[in-house]
Amino acid sequence: MNTILICDDDRDIVSALDIYLSSEGYATLKAYDGLECLRLAEDNPVDLILLDVMMPNLDGIRATAKLRERCNVPIILLTAKSEDADKVLGLNIGADDYITKPFNPIEVIARVKSQLRRYTSLGGKSSGSAGDPALLTNGGIVLDDGAKSVTVDGETVSLTPLEYNILLLLMKNPGRVFSTSQIYELVWNDPSLGSENTVAVHIRHLREKIEIDPANPRYIKVVWGLGYKMEKV
Repeated sequence: MNTILICDDDRDIVSALDIYLSSEGYATLKAYDGLECLRLAEDNPVDLILLDVMMPNLDGIRATAKLRERCNVPIILLTAKSEDADKVLGLNIGADDYITKPFNPIEVIARVKSQLRRYTSLGGKSSGSAGDPALLTNGGIVLDDGAKSVTVDGETVSLTPLEYNILLLLMKNPGRVFSTSQIYELVWNDPSLGSENTVAVHIRHLREKIEIDPANPRYIKVVWGLGYKMEKV
């Protein structure tokens, strides 16, 4: 059973979403501000988060950024029609979709099911396919961690060990934003003091090998002020 975390400061909306989702067989957790959402996501296994943008204490945009530092579960923003700029910002920092209030219950269920299917197929719960957990795919990229090989659109790509490990980290966590410090510590296994330029250089070289147009990357995206992520293609 999938668990959905619902977060909105309007208790009536939380209650309504709880009814919709429970009727479809989902388990739910309920939060009423961004800080409570972060705590529940940290303490419980969660498969998807429905997150309001305008909330006290910690708004949905900042909560999304913090969630993406620690997990890659789908995040669907709940927004008002007047919050177009927030929709764009939320998607840029790692949200997967948005639903505009007032919403149709049928649309909510459809969006939730779509994101859960995508999450599973892109390796959210298990990092690869059911037949081969060492095989990671995203768009035209196929990474075989058993064979330590990478192909892009069917063509073999030669990567250095550091480039390979950066790509492996990002592909295991599609949509999650990693800061340069996090990438350095996870790939180099050293403290990250002064790591920004080192990471940026290796990612530039990696893009030159896997992107058709490295200046306008399709896969490895910069999230300004936060870090890098593997775009879900």
